[in-house]
Amino acid sequence: MAAGLVVLRRVAAAAAAARGRGALTRGILTRAAPRRHRGPLPRTPWTTRGPPPEVLAQRVERRPVREQVELDTITYAGRQHFMPGLARPRFPRWDRGWHDRWHSRGPRYEDMPLYKERSCYICHQRARLLEGVRQAQWLTKTKLVEGLPPSVLSILDNPAHQLEDYEEGVKRAVSHARLWHTTEVVPRREYYCPVLFEDLVHLCRLMSAKYPSLTKRMLARNYKVAAMWERGSTLLQVRGLNGILMNSMTPIPPVASKEEIVATAEHVLETFYPISPTIDLQEVHVYKELNDTGFRDGYPYPHPHTLFFLESANIRTNRFRPEQLRAKMLMFAFGNALAKAKVLYGNDPKVLEQPVVVQSIGTDGQQFQFMVFQLNTTDLVSNDGIKNLVWIDSDQNLYEKAQCIPEVKKRVVVKPAGIYGFQPDTFKKFLALYLHGAV
Repeated sequence: MAAGLVVLRRVAAAAAAARGRGALTRGILTRAAPRRHRGPLPRTPWTTRGPPPEVLAQRVERRPVREQVELDTITYAGRQHFMPGLARPRFPRWDRGWHDRWHSRGPRYEDMPLYKERSCYICHQRARLLEGVRQAQWLTKTKLVEGLPPSVLSILDNPAHQLEDYEEGVKRAVSHARLWHTTEVVPRREYYCPVLFEDLVHLCRLMSAKYPSLTKRMLARNYKVAAMWERGSTLLQVRGLNGILMNSMTPIPPVASKEEIVATAEHVLETFYPISPTIDLQEVHVYKELNDTGFRDGYPYPHPHTLFFLESANIRTNRFRPEQLRAKMLMFAFGNALAKAKVLYGNDPKVLEQPVVVQSIGTDGQQFQFMVFQLNTTDLVSNDGIKNLVWIDSDQNLYEKAQCIPEVKKRVVVKPAGIYGFQPDTFKKFLALYLHGAV
């Protein structure tokens, strides 16, 4: 009995649903769609090879080729205002009748007197080498040696060459730059980085009483260097503004011995194929073949000693990463050394009788990069033969953190303002490079 009632209820529900559908589709003519073919198509010549060519040619109608008619472009020049749907007018160039250098397009590159068919790749102060030091090594034909050279380490380890109470002086210099120089709560990098550099150089100058030859030096800013060389079939050039250069009356003596220089011929330069060695360098066709130290003849401080690079940009993306900074230091140390070598020995490629040594120091106000470069040869076309040498001591922190605002928790000063993680050995390396060549 119960089963019969359930069946009757289901039949009634189905009838109601059918009436509802009928109500919804009332007045609409419906037609049953043809059944879709579920299996594979029968194997006939049409399904396997396609229709015959004559049948296909009858079904494809060839449209007649329409004659191309040139139409006049309708612009909104006559309306004297922008009009949607109309083309932008092009007026002839207005001739002022006189030369205005502020509104002159200038000549084309091909019409300039310094235009050359052969392109030149220029490394300037904003060029960021993708592969860093490895790329700079290939461009300058240089062998890398980790750490500082023995001549600098001997100054570093000798207590007689150290400044008395230098730790307190360096702490005052860091506190002056990071805490006391400005009235800002947190000084910006563009302020404290140059101040720290000046204070450290001032501490190094205190050694002039002990070594009088330190007084025969000069700092040069905003000078321009230019050096050109060939690497394989590529013409390269380092030029433009770069760091702060400290010149001296006497050159730095060679760092590597003759045996070490001869041994560099067996060194194989590392490549980074498929990346081009000239990536990130500016390719130009208008350039001047120039080798210039940036100073006139007769300058009393003719020999480059140390290059200082200050990465003082506030925005992080505008600063060079440490690897890119070291590559920039190597390229411009090489450029200054090459320009000086061509002044002394001429433009002919050769192995130098007296190598040219240039040092470089880079900092962002906290981390320091130290470099000593020795130019052994100006024959840079091939990868064979004598190579140049560079010593790099990287990522040396002078301090870990400068706490400008005291850290307070529950009205208790947990961490007072000050300099934390001070590392005096970094300044000892700075001082050793400053004294190099004078002791």
